[in-house]
Amino acid sequence: MANIALIIAGGVGVRMHQDIPKQFLSVNDKPIIVYTMECFQNHPDIDAIYVSCLKGWEDILKAYAKQFNITKLEKIVKGGKNGQDSIRNGVYAIAEKYNDEDLILVHDAIRPMLPADVISNNIVTCKKQGNAITVIPCMEAMLRSEDEIESDESILRNQLFRAQTPQTISVGTAVSLHKDALNRGITNSVATCTLLLELGRKVYFAKGSELNIKITTTDDITIFKALLSMQKSSWMK
Repeated sequence: MANIALIIAGGVGVRMHQDIPKQFLSVNDKPIIVYTMECFQNHPDIDAIYVSCLKGWEDILKAYAKQFNITKLEKIVKGGKNGQDSIRNGVYAIAEKYNDEDLILVHDAIRPMLPADVISNNIVTCKKQGNAITVIPCMEAMLRSEDEIESDESILRNQLFRAQTPQTISVGTAVSLHKDALNRGITNSVATCTLLLELGRKVYFAKGSELNIKITTTDDITIFKALLSMQKSSWMK
């Protein structure tokens, strides 16, 4: 059974307010997406890497992969107009080569500090349960608001979990899931977990990490740089 990482790098990064898409921004002379690919490159259970890439950046990504010795990069596919499109393009490309029972780990290109044990737990959970959604418990007080200005309702935080990536599913299930979604007119589901839920499937939790940050704003870049200063720590190995 093969395990394939599908990195979603089709976004333009509007919230970062930069001319360069955030997944291609360099931090300490290395693009963010390279850090992300290295997490899978260095994991012994990952057999191949596919990337759904923003149009016009494919050759740049190939050059980065060569420069930083990402030998597991097997294919770059065209990103879509939204996350669901990009994931589907990657899933269909993977299905052309791999078997139905092989696993796809769908991961955000802008989560560059993915611990190895999170990858491992995704694989184990998916084999046992049929899918694996990386989550962490919600630690903060949670308030519901209709207008983003005020609130009169709190939500019990012990009932809430924050979804991260990777989100893992078999090749065969992923293909049928995306075909079913298109047939039902579901075209803008934001992640594999939301697509599963919208189609009436149950999702199963895999262990996440607070270190598995998503780089969305310039503040996240600052946090990322601070974490990189701890690069020799055991969790990065």
